[in-house]
Amino acid sequence: MDERVREHAEILVDWSARVESGDDVVLSVGPDAHDLAVAVAEVLGDRGANLLTMYSSGEIERAYLRAHDDNFDENPDYERALFERADVALSLGGGRNTSATADVPGETRQAYSTARNEIREARLDTRWVSTIHPTRSLAQRANMAYEEYRDFAYEAIIRDWEALAEEMARMKDVLDEGSEVRLVSSDTDLTMSVEDRTAVNSAASVAYDSHNLPSGEVFTAPEATEGTVRFDVPMTIQGERVQDVRLEFEAGEVVDYAAAQGEDVIEAVLETDAGARRLGELGIGMNRGIDRYTDTILFDEKMGDTVHLALGRAYDACLPAGESGNESAVHVDLITDTSEDSRLEIDGRVVQRNGRFEWEDGFEP
Repeated sequence: MDERVREHAEILVDWSARVESGDDVVLSVGPDAHDLAVAVAEVLGDRGANLLTMYSSGEIERAYLRAHDDNFDENPDYERALFERADVALSLGGGRNTSATADVPGETRQAYSTARNEIREARLDTRWVSTIHPTRSLAQRANMAYEEYRDFAYEAIIRDWEALAEEMARMKDVLDEGSEVRLVSSDTDLTMSVEDRTAVNSAASVAYDSHNLPSGEVFTAPEATEGTVRFDVPMTIQGERVQDVRLEFEAGEVVDYAAAQGEDVIEAVLETDAGARRLGELGIGMNRGIDRYTDTILFDEKMGDTVHLALGRAYDACLPAGESGNESAVHVDLITDTSEDSRLEIDGRVVQRNGRFEWEDGFEP
């Protein structure tokens, strides 16, 4: 086994999920994530945790959803109870077909997602972390040789996370002290309020309210969004290719949309519920170990020189105590490249221009 698999497992268990002896851990394993699952199980055993393993397959989900009549039981007790009793939920992505659910009707996805709201909330109440094991299907989606993709993935995952957390803390401080964010490029001019919000320094650890490995972003929960934005980074959403998405916001809601490819997917997302037309996240990518787009959101949204916005659910960690943010059954990220002809302003101060932050060499005020 590649020694980096073991290192990945140790980072996931110790740095990311902060697993302790006696913790009850639910481990969800994708079909081709077997090697990582074995390594994680070994580390969990060594730490004295309790382990329950679940098999997670897009092909199984497709078979179930296509055969169902869309009248799903709401939040079945047995599954909700599993996460309500768990301390940690780990998800190891690694499917055989990245488009396994592409032919599941949009209305079926919506019904299934909506029916599982309480299960999703119960999982989010654990120390949950999602990661991926580099697989041939992901390498193919990224248009890379498998060996090349594996090196790329571990460059993003196996990092000095403490050092990166210190750098990202500078961006968090700027956002926490700010009131208005403006994103500007040749075809984007969007303003958002972040007043009274708390940005998350997403350093791949639950200790930082961060739940993805790799991570490397600073995110917050915007509101009062106004203007237009173009997302020029192609990606796969709900198993379908989406490219060149444009959204127009008024009074915080999407009032118009278009896409060169996958417009029906965007329509289906927006029609999920009322919250799907509002933003739940503004994220700023800061992981310089990610140097190319791979059509995998777990990597692409963390890449330096990018900003992403998510339609749908906001994360409670960004909100004042007792305040409810945007609620939705979906959280769908869309990415824009900020490496050229762009700037990110906070209260009129340019903090990033053409992908470079104000504290980095090459920054132009």
